[in-house]
Amino acid sequence: MATMLEVAKRAGVSKATVSRVLSGNGYVSQETKDRVFLAIAESGYRPNLLARNLATSRTQTLGLVVTNTLYHGVYFSELLSHAARMTEDQGRQLILADGKHSADEERAAIQYLLDLRCDAIIIYPRFLSVEEMDEIVQQHPQPIMVLNRRLRRHASHCVWSDHKASSQAAVEKLIALGHRDIAFITGSLDSPTGVERLSGYKAALAQHGIALRDDWVVEGKWTPETGARGVEALLARDVAFSALVASNDDMAIGAIRQLHLRGIRVPQQVSVIGFDDIALAPYTVPSLSSVKIPVTEMVQETINRLIFMLDGGEFNVQQSFPGELCLRESVTARTPV
Repeated sequence: MATMLEVAKRAGVSKATVSRVLSGNGYVSQETKDRVFLAIAESGYRPNLLARNLATSRTQTLGLVVTNTLYHGVYFSELLSHAARMTEDQGRQLILADGKHSADEERAAIQYLLDLRCDAIIIYPRFLSVEEMDEIVQQHPQPIMVLNRRLRRHASHCVWSDHKASSQAAVEKLIALGHRDIAFITGSLDSPTGVERLSGYKAALAQHGIALRDDWVVEGKWTPETGARGVEALLARDVAFSALVASNDDMAIGAIRQLHLRGIRVPQQVSVIGFDDIALAPYTVPSLSSVKIPVTEMVQETINRLIFMLDGGEFNVQQSFPGELCLRESVTARTPV
C-alpha cells in the first residue's frame, strides 16, 4: 500500500503539503493540488482515516440509536432512508447502533457511538426515560438530539410529534361522523408512542361524554398479524363497533383483511383509521385513512440542528411536528340504524 511520503515524492512536494491538501487546512495552489490528487490516483494511496480523525477531532459521522423492535416496519425503513440520505447530503456517514430490548442496551448503544467518536448522535428511544435522556445530553460534549420524545430540561435537543393530540383528533373525527362505538388496537404498551396514542383515544371519548368500554380495546404489537388478531379478539367478545382505530398502518391493514375474511365490509359496516400514512396506504382496497406523522421533516430538523450545533450554534426553542389526518375510502359517516 502506498504511503503519504510516496505520494509526496511522486507529486514533487513535501509530506506536509500532501497533508494540507487532504485536510483542506492551509493554502495550497490549485496547480499543486492537481499534482497531489494525480499522484494519489496513480499510486492508489488511501488516507489513514483514524489518524486524520485524531488530528482533526472530527470523524464526519453521525450516530443513530434505534431499538430493533422497529426494524420490521415500513415506518423504520422511511426513517432510516431519510436519515441516511440527509446525512450523506451533509458529507457525512450514518452509523446505526442497535438499542435492542432494554434501557441498559440503549445506554450501551449510545456509549458505543461515543466510543467510535461520532461527531453527533441521534437517539430514537423506547426504554430510556426522559430524565435519563436529559442527563445524557447534559453529560456529553457531543451534540445529541432525541427524536420522537419530548425532553424537559433540554427542550431544544428534541424533535417530537404529539401522538396523543393526533390520536385524539382522529377519534374526534369519527365521532363527528356519527360514530359512538369505536374500538382501538393499541401498539406495544411498553412503547411511549403506543401509550400516547391510547391516551388520545381515551381523551376523545371522555371529551364527548362517551363511556370507555374495556372490551373495545385490544393490545397489538405493531404488525399486520396482531391487527388481524385484534379484530378476532373484538369479534370473540361479541362487542359492537362501527369504527376501529389501529395504532399504526400495518395493524390497520391486518385488521381490514380480517374484517374482509369475516364478511364485514369496510367502510360500510366498520370505518378504519391507522397511523403513519405509509406509502402503501393510498393503494390498499379500500384506501386506508391514516394519521400522517411527518417523519421526513422531523429527521431533517434533527440533522439540521446537529450540524448547526457542530458549527458552534445554539438553540433555545423546541420543535414539535403535528400529525395530519388523511381521510380516504376506509372511513365513512355512520349510517343511522
